Amino acid sequence: QVQLAESGGGLVQAGGSLRLSCAASGRTFSNYVMAWFRQGPGKEREFVASISRSGGSTSYVDSVKGRFTVSRDNAKNTVYLQMNSLKPEDTAVYYCAGRSGISLYFTVGSYDYWGQGAQVTVSS
Repeated sequence: QVQLAESGGGLVQAGGSLRLSCAASGRTFSNYVMAWFRQGPGKEREFVASISRSGGSTSYVDSVKGRFTVSRDNAKNTVYLQMNSLKPEDTAVYYCAGRSGISLYFTVGSYDYWGQGAQVTVSS
């Protein structure tokens, strides 16, 4: 089992920045592909970004490319999501997710472990 806990959410004005963190406990963190998803009001949960076990490969949904950066520190068992140039449409609950494997995965059903979510609200 892997336990995931997000932190760093909050309220920010459009154009501002936030950094989300996701701390993992349990099994060896470096064995897990990690990802961020988000769920806006009245919307389905959607993929945001994923990162390989070593951190050498990443992938992003088109709407956040060039603004968001996913990274990880395996020594600290933590994955991050740096969010810059935030827009009101980025408002959502952000979830980190993890699974074992060697590829990057992009769907909700591909991940076995989930955090409780962190609210990000971007005001216009």
